[in-house]
Order: sequence, then C-alpha cells, then structure tokens
Amino acid sequence: MKSFTERLYQALENQLNGVSLNQGSECDQLKAAIKLCKKAMSKLRNYVSSYLIENIEDEVYFFRQMKPPFYSKLIYYISIYNFQIKKPTGSDDTVKEYINSELADLKRFFDHNQAFYQYYRSGGNELDHLYFTRGGFDVYAELEDFQGDEMFSTSHDYKLSKIIANEKFQEYLNVQLGRLDRDAAPVNEAQIVWTSNQTDLVELIYALVEAGAFNNGNIDIKNLVMYFQNVFQIDLNHYYHKYTDITNRKKERTVFIDKLKNSLLRRMDDKFELKEPRQRRIGFN
Repeated sequence: MKSFTERLYQALENQLNGVSLNQGSECDQLKAAIKLCKKAMSKLRNYVSSYLIENIEDEVYFFRQMKPPFYSKLIYYISIYNFQIKKPTGSDDTVKEYINSELADLKRFFDHNQAFYQYYRSGGNELDHLYFTRGGFDVYAELEDFQGDEMFSTSHDYKLSKIIANEKFQEYLNVQLGRLDRDAAPVNEAQIVWTSNQTDLVELIYALVEAGAFNNGNIDIKNLVMYFQNVFQIDLNHYYHKYTDITNRKKERTVFIDKLKNSLLRRMDDKFELKEPRQRRIGFN
C-alpha cells in the first residue's frame, strides 16, 4: 500500500508541476490542478476499497500519513481558486482588506481546532486509534469536520488535511500581502537583485526545501519558488524544467551549491591566514 501511494503521490506532484508551466491564466491552471487532485483522490479511494487493511496500525498510518497529503492539496487549490474568483477589483487597500479578512478566517479556524492542532503539531499519537480509524465515531456528531464516505474517511483525516492545506494557504496569502506592500513601497536605490542565473536559484531553492530550512520542512517547492520570485522579482515559471536539467548533469550536479561552499571556505581560509602571523607572534612571546 505504501509503495502504491508514494508512486501515485509522486505522479501527482509531477503533473502539478507541469500545470505550473502552463501559459494559461492562473484560474485555468488552478482548475487543472483541482481536476488532477480529484483524479488522484479517486484512484486512491478505488485502491483502498480493494485493499484489505489487516490491522489498526496500518489503518491509522493510511489515514494519518497517506491520505492527508492528497486531500490537503485538493483543499489548498480550491481555497486559492475561491480566493482568486472572489478577489475584489479596486485599490490595493481594498485587496489588502480582503486578504486580511481571509487571514482572520484562517485564524478563527486554527483557534476553533486548537486542541487537535496542538495534538498534531506536538506529534501526539495516543488518540490516533480514535481519530484515524473508520467506524469509531458518530458521523452526525462530527458532521462539521466529516467529509466523504465512511469507508474512505475517519473522524479527523479531513480535519488534518484541512489544517495542512490552511497552513499552506496562509503562506500564500501572506506572500500576496507582501507583494502589495512591496509594490506600494518607494523605490530603493540599493535594491537587492539576483544576478546569478535562474538555474542557480532553482538549485538553491530545492536544496533549502530538502534541508528543511523553512517552516521546519513544512513547505512545498512551488510555494518557496513563488516567495523567491516575489522577493527578487525574477521569473521562475519553468523551474521544474531547470531542476530536471540539474538532475541530468553528467558530472557535478550541485554546481552552484559547490560554488557557494568553496567561496565560503576560501573566505574562511583567507581570514585565517591574515590572523595566523599575529597568533604566532603572541605564542612566541
């Protein structure tokens, strides 16, 4: 089951990266992403319906670890799509007010689900047998947070998926807000500009994500790419193609990372060489 789910998820990731390269409108791209997520969810449901889950540990693992990454993506793209189609036209202040209202709604969601959010964030598992197994809950009592059929849902896998999606949506909204603030800010003559090539930046972004350097590793490549695009005002729409080029390099694949390492080591060595004679004189005395 784990092998099938991982392959299905990787295929979905590749398809979604392909959508991001589409030159259509953002809404068209979002609709295509939602369609892909729904298709993947359908495949996952069909697979689980024909798979015999033999024990509670496997059931908990599926509904806590395997299903939420798929479901959260669907919720995330639907949230962005709804945000875009409802976004008011008008001044930047009007759009900011709209974004802040969306952020306030997200805060209310996290506050309302604070106990379970803390349970999830702390890595708790003592209640997993209640939260992530089927049939152990009252559908009507959990109606607010229960989605889908009883054979493919537990009381909290939807809630967990929504938490993951809303964290990402919160990042997206803050990026949008930051973009408006930068557009409104006066031009800075000392503006920082990325002067290396785009492939170098893509290599760096992938390395930062894999190292868990942002949000304790809880961030997608696409979100971090969007962030760097906004910060440096650079077009990285074809970042996945550039990453593919990097992985296909015949010799050194981490060219830019190696360059950074060597540059820093050289600086350290130069600084050490400047200090060394003085240290020797002190030692001599």
